[in-house]
Amino acid sequence: MNENIAVWIDREPTLDEEIGALGEEDVFDMANLGEDRTGAPGVITISTVMGSHGPRVKYDLKTGPGQPSFSVAVASEPRLLARSMAARDLNRRAPAVIDWVRLNHEALARFWSQGAHWMHDEVQTFIADLKKV
Repeated sequence: MNENIAVWIDREPTLDEEIGALGEEDVFDMANLGEDRTGAPGVITISTVMGSHGPRVKYDLKTGPGQPSFSVAVASEPRLLARSMAARDLNRRAPAVIDWVRLNHEALARFWSQGAHWMHDEVQTFIADLKKV
């Protein structure tokens, strides 16, 4: 999939689509974090710089290709950026994800901008130190 992310204005791209749109030279790290790590039911995907958008996390009900999802900006006042998830699920899940990002926004922003160059132990320490909601 070599589609440009800029054309995805009507829906949230899947993680597979985002990865497929990256160039050969793009380097990123990502991790899927479950409720045991975040306190929020479902899966929050964190990553280092990916594509041309700003820092964000992606939420899915479960892992796997083509899952409905939404993204939240990594900021002191996080906000919903995009979604492909049904409104009912979004309204139930988004508040916990937004709260989790608010609690961890400084660490997530550091991982976004610098994490692709961290050693394995640094990434594991970063993940272990994230706060739960």
